[in-house]
Parts: sequence; structure tokens; C-alpha cells
Amino acid sequence: SFFTMKETDREAVATAVQRVAGMLQRPDQLDKVEQYRRREARKKASVEARLKAAIQSQLDGVRTGLSQLHNALNDVKDIQQSLADVSKDWRQSINTIESLKDVKDAVVQHSQLAAAVENLKNIFSVPEIVRETQDLIEQGALLQAHRKLMDLECSRDGLMYEQYRMDSGNTRDMTLIHGYFGSTQGLSDELAKQLWMVLQRSLVTVRRDPTLLVSVVRIIEREEKIDRRILDRKKQTGFVPPGRPKNWKEKMFTILERTVTTRIEGTQADTRESDKMWLVRHLEIIRKYVLDDLIVAKNLMVQCFPPHYEIFKNLLNMYHQALSTRMQDLASEDLEANEIVSLLTWVLNTYTSTEMMRNVELAPEVDVGTLEPLLSPHVVSELLDTYMSTLTSNIIAWLRKALETDKKDWVKETEPEADQDGYYQTTLPAIVFQMFEQNLQVAAQISEDLKTKVLVLCLQQMNSFLSRYKDEAQLYKEEHLRNRQHPHCYVQYMIAIINNCQTFKESIVSLKRKYLKNEAEEGVSPSQPSMDGILDAIAKEGCGGLLEEVFLDLEQHLNELMTKKWLLGSNAVDIICVTVEDYFNDFAKIKKPYKKRMTAEAHRRVVVEYLRAVMQKRISFRSPEERKEGAEKMVREAEQLRFLFRKLASGFGEGVDGYCDTIVAVAEVIKLTDPSLLYLEVSTLVSKYPDIRDDHIGALLAVRGDASRDMKQTIMETLEQGPAQASPSYVPLFKDIVVPSLNVAKLLK
Repeated sequence: SFFTMKETDREAVATAVQRVAGMLQRPDQLDKVEQYRRREARKKASVEARLKAAIQSQLDGVRTGLSQLHNALNDVKDIQQSLADVSKDWRQSINTIESLKDVKDAVVQHSQLAAAVENLKNIFSVPEIVRETQDLIEQGALLQAHRKLMDLECSRDGLMYEQYRMDSGNTRDMTLIHGYFGSTQGLSDELAKQLWMVLQRSLVTVRRDPTLLVSVVRIIEREEKIDRRILDRKKQTGFVPPGRPKNWKEKMFTILERTVTTRIEGTQADTRESDKMWLVRHLEIIRKYVLDDLIVAKNLMVQCFPPHYEIFKNLLNMYHQALSTRMQDLASEDLEANEIVSLLTWVLNTYTSTEMMRNVELAPEVDVGTLEPLLSPHVVSELLDTYMSTLTSNIIAWLRKALETDKKDWVKETEPEADQDGYYQTTLPAIVFQMFEQNLQVAAQISEDLKTKVLVLCLQQMNSFLSRYKDEAQLYKEEHLRNRQHPHCYVQYMIAIINNCQTFKESIVSLKRKYLKNEAEEGVSPSQPSMDGILDAIAKEGCGGLLEEVFLDLEQHLNELMTKKWLLGSNAVDIICVTVEDYFNDFAKIKKPYKKRMTAEAHRRVVVEYLRAVMQKRISFRSPEERKEGAEKMVREAEQLRFLFRKLASGFGEGVDGYCDTIVAVAEVIKLTDPSLLYLEVSTLVSKYPDIRDDHIGALLAVRGDASRDMKQTIMETLEQGPAQASPSYVPLFKDIVVPSLNVAKLLK
């Protein structure tokens, strides 16, 4: 310590020297030495004063601490003495405490007796209260019955709690109390049973006797409060009375849910075997019941329940869930096509429509947008696939049956019916398109997508059907040609078949216009040209068959043309005109587009047959007089035919007079008196009718009967040099006329 002080002094001196050296750097600072000395003296006095104060303070603290330690030591000695005295007293009194056990038992017994005395009145009146409660339950006075039941339970629970509190391990006494109040649980169950019965009929009760429903809800609310109170006490004491918690509110919702499910399942009154419309009836009853029930719940039931029960929201969820389950069950059954449609229409449209959940009386509480789908998209898709598959089979079967039925009509002895315009028709197009229409209307109820799919299906099947229709019409024609006496009304039914083609065309267009948003929808438009082609082919073959009928009757009269008999005054053309006109009176029942083509074709064929008669060389004129007479007769008959076909074509706004001009042109070649002009006349004929061939010219010259072999050769060779070009609108007349080759050979010899 001494050395430390020495060291400290040295450091102080060194520091002082350093400071003095710092102050006296310049000579002029020596004048201030006295000033510096006084300042340093003041600083030293200040530091010493502070040092003294600090040392004094520490000394005072040490003195106080020593005094407190001395006092504490005295206190500890006093406590030690007191503890020794207590220990001595306790050892002396231990025997006295053991002798007080009897007093303790007396206190417990007194407490039990006090509780018993307190509940004595209730205990003695338990059997009577039980009887009264039972009577009140039977009378339907549920609130009063519940009040008495609460008194019984309160007495029982109070006694049991006291017993539990005093001696929780004493099960014998607990069992004794429980046994004495044994009827209480039975009464509680009986009352609950009555409550559930009221709740099961709540939708009826709320209209007839709402106070009864309110009473039930009040009882449930009371029980809920008691449950809550007992559960709170359990946390503190661990005691729970028997039969608690009752959870009657939870049971109430379970009962309501079961009631809703039973109500929906119980609406199916019929089966498929007893009623084909069982599902439609079942769904309609569900719709009506659910809507009525929810309206009652919204308007009346909510007034009988506390707001926190959210009774309408809960009932809505119950109905929705029960409906979903029921729809799933129905979807899993082996449904027919019409039943699938009924189910999907109901699920996808009716349920969310104003007829049900969107009904104004349910707004705004029911928001359709928040309801889950009744059927999952997967189930809906499976049902649609099944429907399309069944529908395809059904349409094929229906179309086949419709055609078979129509074919039976074709052989009837009576004429077919006519439409309002007098055109013959059969019921086939109406049946087919009525069937299509029904299926499309049904599909449209479900969705736009299904409607389009069904339309595509109908048109595809229509295509296949028309091919079969074409084959059957062809067979009908062939069978008739084998025996023209049968069927009796062949012409009329063939006309009906032709007219059906036009009806089919119009119906297809109408159907697509009605059920397609735009013509370009995939898979639909391409079928139209194909079907139009088949229908035109059926009509064309039908018209051809009818004309075949006409020309079979005209055959012998056409064979008379350009013969000696004809030249001498045959009336073959008169008969031909009368026969054609007679047939065309029947053909008036053919619809315009086909009748127009048929008239033109009949005109063409009559002219071709006339020209064929010329080319057959049945006559060879021997003199200019004969040629003149024959040619003039040809011209008269051409005019006669022209008049006939103008008359027949009068309703179409246009006729084809040019066909008869061909007969006149041929007559001009025959009539020509100057043989030197023959080449010119023939070349004019060839330029007008480019399909005329050499053998036709040869036959024509042979009919004239005055052309020399050289002249024929010259005409033939000249004509061969430049065949004439046909105009696009030219209808060939000579192309199909065959000249007998043997006669040509003889002629050229």
C-alpha cells in the first residue's frame, strides 16, 4: 500500500509538471503565474471538499447497517424461542384432537340432515309430483309439466350435489337418492317424446296452434340453459347429475332433419309398373311440398324460434340435402329416356326456377346462387350419355316402325289424304317430325347443348331413314310394274311419296331454323345437301315411275305414228293428248317443284317418242303430195302437242315450246319440194340440234323417199366435216333415239 501511494505521488507530480509546462510555453505567460496558482488552489480546495463529503456519507451508511444487523439477530433469537414454545404446546394437545372425531361426524350428519330438512317437503311430495307431471304430459300441458319436472330434477340434483360435495366416494347414498327419484328420468323421456311429436308435425302445428310450438321451443331453451349451468359447475366441482347434458336443441334439429327426409321420400305414390308417369308425378309432389313447407317456415316458423336458432336457414339446408340425396337415389335407378329427361329438367331447371327456389315468396332469404347442385356434374354427364344412347335406339326403332306403317298404306284400296291445298300426302313426314319436335322440345328444357346434340342425332338418323325410304319406294315401283293392276291406288300413293319429299325438305329447314342458333353449328349443316340429294332422287324416281306408267299406256298409239295408217287418218295423237291430259289431272296433286319438272319431262319424252317414230322408217313417202300431206300432219300434231303442254304448264309461269319446234323442223325437211335445197335444210337442222347423228339423217332421208344415193353420200360427208357446238341450255332430244341398223345398212346399199 505504501509503494502504491508512492507510485501515485510520482504520477501526480509528473502530471502537474506536464500541465505547468503547457501553461508556460511563451515568455509573456510568466506574468500570469500568480493567476494560475490561485486558480489551481481553488480547484484543489473544491476536490478536497467533495472527497470529505463522500467519505462521511459512506461512514454513516456503515453505521446504520451495523445497527440493523444487531436488531435482526435479536429478532431471530425471539422467533426461535416462540417456535420452541409452539412445538411444545402441539405435542401436549395431540391426544385432545383425536378425541374430537365424534364431533366431526356429528357435524357431517348435521349438514346432511339440514339438506334433508330443507328438501323435506319436496322429498315427501315426489310421488305426487310425478303423478301430476304424468297427467299434465298426457293432457298436453307441456309447459306446466316441464315446470314440475324441473322442480323434481332440481331437488334430486341438489341432494346429489350435497352428497357428492360431502362424500363423493359414497356411491351407496348416491344410488339411494337416484333410485328414489327414479321416475324423473322416465318423465323426462316421456316429455321429450311429446316434444319430438310436435316438432315432427311442426309445419302443420305452426298453422293450427303456433302457441304449442312456442311452448316446445321454450322448454328446449330452458333445458339448454340448465345444460350450460351444469357444465359450468362441472368445471368447478366435477359433479354432473344423471341424464345431463340433455342436448335437446341438437336432438330437435336431428328430429327436424329426419322429418324432412321422410317427407320427401314419402312423396312417391306410384311405381313404373302402376303408372308410366310415376316420376313426373313424384317430382311435382316434391316441388309442391317443398315450396309450401319453405314458405310456411319463412312466414310462420321463424316467429316461433329465437333468432340464433336460424331455423329457416337450417330447414333450407335440410331440404336441400334431403333433395340431393333423393335425386342421387333416383339417378342410380335404371331410368328410361323420358324419365332421365324429367329428372334432369327438374334438377337443372325447375328447382332453381320461380316455380320453386326462385319463388318471390322465398326472396330474399333464399339465394339460388349459393345452393350447391343437387346432382354432381359427373352424375349429370352419365345420365345424359345414357339418354343419348337410349334416344338413338328409340329414334331408329320409331323411324323403322313409321316407315312400315306407311308402307301398309301404300297398298290400300282408298286414295291417300290430301293437304289443305289438295296435294296428296301420307302421314309419314308429320309423324317423323312430330317425334323429332317432341324430343327437341324435351332436350331444350334441359340445356342448349343437349338440344343441339339431339338435333344432330335426328338429322343423322333422318339421313339413314331417307336411304331406306328411297329403297322402299323403288321396290314399290318395281312390284307394280310386275303387275300393273296392283296396288289399286299406285299412282296416287306414288304422288304422295313424291310430295312427302318436298314436305321433308321444308320440315328439315324449319326444324333447323327453330332449334339452331346459327346454321354453322358443327355437325349439322353438312347433312342438308346430302338429304336434299336423296329426297330429289326419290322424287325423280317417283316421277319417272309415273311417266313410265303414262308411256306404257301410250305405247300402242305411239307405234301408230308415221305409219300408212297414220297417213290415212289415224287419231293416235288425239288419243295420246287425251291420255296424257287424263294422267296429268291426277298429277295435279303433285306439288309444284316436282310437277313442273315432270311436265317438262313428259313434254320432252312425247316429242322424243314422236321423233323416234320418224327414225323408225315405218313409212317412206312416194310422192311430193304424200310428203306434203305427211309434213303438214306432223306440223298440226306438233301444234296439238304444244297446245296440250302449254295448258299443262300454265300454272308454272313458263313452258318449253321448243320441243315441239323439233317436230316442225323435221317436217320442213320432209316437206321440201326442191331436192337441191335438201343439203341446206339438213345443215340448218343439224346446226339447231347438235346431237343429231348420221344415222338419224339417213333415216330422215329414207322417210322422204326421193334422195339418191349420191346425194345422201354428199350430205353425210359434208356434215361429218364440222359437228355443231351445242348451247349450254340445249336439251338433247336425238341422243337416245336408236335407228334400226339393218334398215340403215339396206339404205346405204
